[in-house]
Amino acid sequence: MSMGRVRTKKKACSSDQSPDNLPVRSSGRQVKKKAAEAADDDDEASEKKYRKCEKAGCTATCPVCFASAAERCAKNGYTSRWYHLSCGEHFCNECFDHYYRSHKDGYEKYTAWKRIWTSNGKSEPSPKAFMADQQLPYWVQCTKPECGKWRQLTKEIQLTPQIAKTYRCGMKLNNSTKTEGSDQCSMPEDLRVAEVSDHWWYSMLILPPLLKDSVAAPFLAAYYPDCVGMSPSCTSTNRLPGESNLVKLEHLKSVPNVTVAGMNKYFQPFYQPNECGKALCVRPDVMELDELYEFPEYSRDPTMYLALRNLILALWYTNCKEALTPQKCIHHIIVRGLVRIRCVQEMERILYFMTRKGLINTGILSVSPDQYLLPKEYHNKSVIIVGAGAAGLAAARQLHNFGIKVIVLEAKDRIGGRVWDDKTFPGVTVGRGAQIVNGCVNNPMALMCEQLGIKMHKLGEKCDLIQEGGRITDPTIDKRMDFHFNAILDVVSEWRKDKTQHQDVPLGEKIQEIYKAFIQESGIQFSELEEKVLQFHLSNLEYACGSNLSQVSARSWDHNEFFAQFAGDHTLLTVGYSTVIDKLAEGLDIRLNFPVQSIDYSGEEAQITTADGTVWTTQKVLVTVPLALLQKNAIQFNPPLSEKKIKAINSLGAGVIEKIALQFPYRFWDSKIQGADFFGHVPPNSSQCGLFSVFYDMDPEGKESILMSVVTGDAVTTIKNLDDQQVLQQCMTVLRELFKEQEVPDPVKFFVTRWNNDPWLQMAYSFVKTGGSGEAYDMIAEDIQGKVFFAGEATNRHFPQTVTGAYLSGVREASKIAAF
Repeated sequence: MSMGRVRTKKKACSSDQSPDNLPVRSSGRQVKKKAAEAADDDDEASEKKYRKCEKAGCTATCPVCFASAAERCAKNGYTSRWYHLSCGEHFCNECFDHYYRSHKDGYEKYTAWKRIWTSNGKSEPSPKAFMADQQLPYWVQCTKPECGKWRQLTKEIQLTPQIAKTYRCGMKLNNSTKTEGSDQCSMPEDLRVAEVSDHWWYSMLILPPLLKDSVAAPFLAAYYPDCVGMSPSCTSTNRLPGESNLVKLEHLKSVPNVTVAGMNKYFQPFYQPNECGKALCVRPDVMELDELYEFPEYSRDPTMYLALRNLILALWYTNCKEALTPQKCIHHIIVRGLVRIRCVQEMERILYFMTRKGLINTGILSVSPDQYLLPKEYHNKSVIIVGAGAAGLAAARQLHNFGIKVIVLEAKDRIGGRVWDDKTFPGVTVGRGAQIVNGCVNNPMALMCEQLGIKMHKLGEKCDLIQEGGRITDPTIDKRMDFHFNAILDVVSEWRKDKTQHQDVPLGEKIQEIYKAFIQESGIQFSELEEKVLQFHLSNLEYACGSNLSQVSARSWDHNEFFAQFAGDHTLLTVGYSTVIDKLAEGLDIRLNFPVQSIDYSGEEAQITTADGTVWTTQKVLVTVPLALLQKNAIQFNPPLSEKKIKAINSLGAGVIEKIALQFPYRFWDSKIQGADFFGHVPPNSSQCGLFSVFYDMDPEGKESILMSVVTGDAVTTIKNLDDQQVLQQCMTVLRELFKEQEVPDPVKFFVTRWNNDPWLQMAYSFVKTGGSGEAYDMIAEDIQGKVFFAGEATNRHFPQTVTGAYLSGVREASKIAAF
């Protein structure tokens, strides 16, 4: 390399040609020649005194070496070459030599750093990377509200979160915290600081920032630090001695779920290498599509964005009980150089984006008017939400926290919609609607339970199938029939691969067809008991779909499984979903007993008319009523909904399941069930399929004596014409058959749900009807002219049928409304 070569100076003039010894006589030509040589010498001297940065576009006319490492450091003088890190940060050739040349004093420090970098990182351990990571001075912002100026720390000062959190202009950081006089804030800010905000400054940055000791490091131990925005030289990103890069990536293949000490085990915001299919998870080394859309400037090199996004996510999951503000993030951004200023500026943009999208600062958080989560430009909107179920309240909470004026209109005399808990049983909450959380990893319900300090009860896997007569079915028979049942569904999956919507058939019909073909081709004959167990699994599928299988699409019955779903434990929310719902509603403007009759969005603003004749005017309206009400035109829209949307609404089914809960004087089932959370009822014939097929023990602690069961499929129609006492009699007949070997006492208290008869609900959850498709969920979710928006479980293609899905649809629409 020629980088270390320094040009030697030419002599200005020889000893016999000095000005004092010039010949008295000389020709005009000689005088002109001497004058020209003198002028050249002046130019040469000027060139040696100053040298521009050779980086095209660099604005530094007189670079200054920040390193001051070499004895002959050029400082702000001449060097044969300037090395560019940013438009305000350069180091001289002499300091380059000091670390890069093996005979120089700094070489050992550079090679030690290089060893650590190479063992941990993936990027090139170049001299420029060394200088950026180890030698650039830190910049810190004065924390006085009236100041906020950026100051460069001296080279020996190591920035820590504590220093960043408390720094004030003039603060002595070596051994004292005293400030040098009270007027230090009046000192002007370095001129280079103002340039950092400009787009061209970032484009001239040679190396992207890599954060030191990022809070995200424990989450991302399986990744190369420099691929996820972190410095490979930090102890927090170091691996065990001798651990190779290959080991680093291979190590987590068998242990994909990284848990951070002291953190909720259900919080897993980042995918681990080779992991996929986990809902609400991001890859820490790749930008998502919506992130690229919002921040296209990072498409070429996303390192800075990833560093800040990963840090923000980690900070949020480290403490989700308080709103994460820019001020709480700033002091965790530890990176050398002027780029720290840029990181702080960008972090605010990224934080607001993630807040708006509901990735952070979500759940049951409540903020005061002086602490709204989004800046003032978002506040100039008014929104009315129709429906105070999980979707409506999720959107209302988000919008309220953003600083947007929101009113919720609810037709019923209570909030919650299809979440309705009965707390009249002693010591136990029984959900008349939803009460189970399906898959807790990254589930917002797990997040809100953490925020509230609520524990969820993990449901065990044991589920004995009890036959009428009292015998417990041999588990091998259950496993065998479960295998055959799933094999039938696998054949359905194969069949539908090349089928269009027009070729769709009912799922029940397709299952029977496959089953008969299997019996004929295999010659296998199932026993009577095996046939009954198969009926049990069919009723369980009807429970999942919320409908008789004759109405469900064989092509699209499990359409959401094509998307990442919530993994992990299934849990019983023993305190009931209403605990979460009530907290979401706290402090919101909710008007009960206000059924909405019409929504007119033909003008500049939307006008909503309620049953009492009141007309409400708003800029945006969010409709969260159940699918069944949209199908029955319970709300008149002007202009009418498009044919496309109406077709989508009618292509889904409004599924119904009912529940019965019974309190007994004692726990008669304990000895037989032996601590299981639920047990199954093998139907004696197909006509009994879906009638109390599963019983849940509602008190995991085993103190109270309460069972809950479900009615699904055709059995829903069967009990529709029975009164509650008749339904109870049928249920008790089943229980006395299942526990025939003992006396089953009469219940002391019970309830039967009638969701189908509720005029403002009329359903449990949606399903795809024969001939329909999962795309209908997206079509229903489409807004109209940026004025009318839709949320609810029947608008969530990824997570339909659940409280989680309804909640997330509300968060989604709040984000859309805020962005308009």
